[in-house]
Amino acid sequence: MGTVQGHCDPAFAGVREVFEQHFAEGRELGAAVAVYAGDRKVVDLWGGVADRRTGRAWLPGTPCFGFSCTKAVTATAALLLAERGAYDVDGPVTGWWPEFGAAGKDGATAAHLLSHQVGLPAFERPVSAEEAADAPALAAALAAQEPEWTPGEAHGYHALTYGWLAGEIVRRHSGRTVGAFVEDEFARGLDLWIGAPDEVIERAAKLSAGRRGPAAERRGASDSPRTADHDLLTRLAAAYGDPDSTMNRSLNNPHPGKGGYNNPVVLRAGWPSAGMLATAPAFAAFYRDLTGGRILRPDTLREAMRPRVSGPDRTLLIDSAFGLGFMRPAQTYFVPAAGRETAFGHTGAGGSIGLGDPDAGLALAYLPNLMGDAATGDVRAYRLVQAAYASLS
Repeated sequence: MGTVQGHCDPAFAGVREVFEQHFAEGRELGAAVAVYAGDRKVVDLWGGVADRRTGRAWLPGTPCFGFSCTKAVTATAALLLAERGAYDVDGPVTGWWPEFGAAGKDGATAAHLLSHQVGLPAFERPVSAEEAADAPALAAALAAQEPEWTPGEAHGYHALTYGWLAGEIVRRHSGRTVGAFVEDEFARGLDLWIGAPDEVIERAAKLSAGRRGPAAERRGASDSPRTADHDLLTRLAAAYGDPDSTMNRSLNNPHPGKGGYNNPVVLRAGWPSAGMLATAPAFAAFYRDLTGGRILRPDTLREAMRPRVSGPDRTLLIDSAFGLGFMRPAQTYFVPAAGRETAFGHTGAGGSIGLGDPDAGLALAYLPNLMGDAATGDVRAYRLVQAAYASLS
């Protein structure tokens, strides 16, 4: 039996070929990919090792950490509440969170929170994994902070703070954590958790670090669809090496502590920015339901997909584009030409991706446990997405 197992519709054989190639080239330890064409699951593949230390095999029901892919799920929860009339996306945050108006943020809107425009890309002080389990306390800390730019005047990726900003929309308007709201409202029956029980954590894939840093970023840039010039690579290298850069302050605080993102403290807490455990079929089913109008109304989704910001990102330094919580095609979210006008979703730092395309009727999820080299735009994810689109033609 080969490394890759599972089902693949013959029309989508290209996805399987790419997935198998990644294992053959040593680009994977363990991983899973799932694709829906409309309501039909056309790809459900997995393979490799779930835990390098023990040699435990990746099984059909193995959940994997999705890093920032979580943000799309959190944003969907917030958007569902807006659709129900709980708050106005373009109205002031102070209307339902009065304390947020401190330090010059009184003009901030919920749309600013959801589209990385609010100017709070990082916490002012170090935050431990244990502290990060207290969502109200972290939200209060952010409410008191002075923004690094006037809300609405720029955008910069809020790598971790996003979860406690967008998550506060959910908590204040539903009285539930993001994880509880998601399970109750649209993920019941799916193997998808933002805040997982111990038995799920125990059987989850364990992350293994790949080579990262400026040299790895250079290799990732040359091995991906991104066109990166020398000046950009120089600025990226400088940001990686500067502990006080916005990039480092945003990506690394709160720190996950011992064991990194395998730390059960993090996985139990379910950080709403980067805390999801899911199987690839369950995560793809989330995008299937989202694009199919079963979570949000189609008009709500279309408005959420509309780019609110695009261009140079103050945190990541490369160009990014965001709707209301969803990434749109840019240097941070590679998609082939067929999906550049209609695809949306989110990437995760380890190489994971979730993608929906309501026009193409496509939903895809890819979750690996071998951390990718590049900070954004993992080439493995791009090749799988490319193969999925090619299979539709």
